Amino acid sequence: MQHISGISREQISFTSLEDYISCNHEVRFIDAFINEIDLKKLGFQVQTLKKEGRPSFQTSVFLKLYLYGYLNGIRSSRKLEKECNRNIEVQWLLQGMAPNYHSISDFRKDNPNALRQLFKLFVSFLKDEELVAGELIAIDGTNHTAIYSRPFRKYNRVGIFVWCS
Repeated sequence: MQHISGISREQISFTSLEDYISCNHEVRFIDAFINEIDLKKLGFQVQTLKKEGRPSFQTSVFLKLYLYGYLNGIRSSRKLEKECNRNIEVQWLLQGMAPNYHSISDFRKDNPNALRQLFKLFVSFLKDEELVAGELIAIDGTNHTAIYSRPFRKYNRVGIFVWCS
């Protein structure tokens, strides 16, 4: 009996990103939500086009990326950059664009209040549409002392005996 064989890595395939994302996937919702909101009303600094230099990313690109990270527990700019290059969902959401971590973190630094307003608007929209109940919001920020932390280390015989008994 033979094993299942994979396709050749050199084989050319003609598929689009659209083929990989189902019609009811969460990234489609994020895309539609960000495309419908008024960015200036929320207080985002919308980039104007300049004649010199490289073109900048649209504000909506960063918003889609941050909202995706918010829903999937990805907060780090470097991890978001990594997702842009390897995650097919993010590639679909950003239309193949992949901003670097510095641009991602600069956007967060330049728009902290507007991002906070966006997240509040998003949660209130989900409540209004009854997609979430909004009864309990829990944030895990508990600090625990490790078993082998400094207070528990005993290097003498008495300490080792007490610890082992």
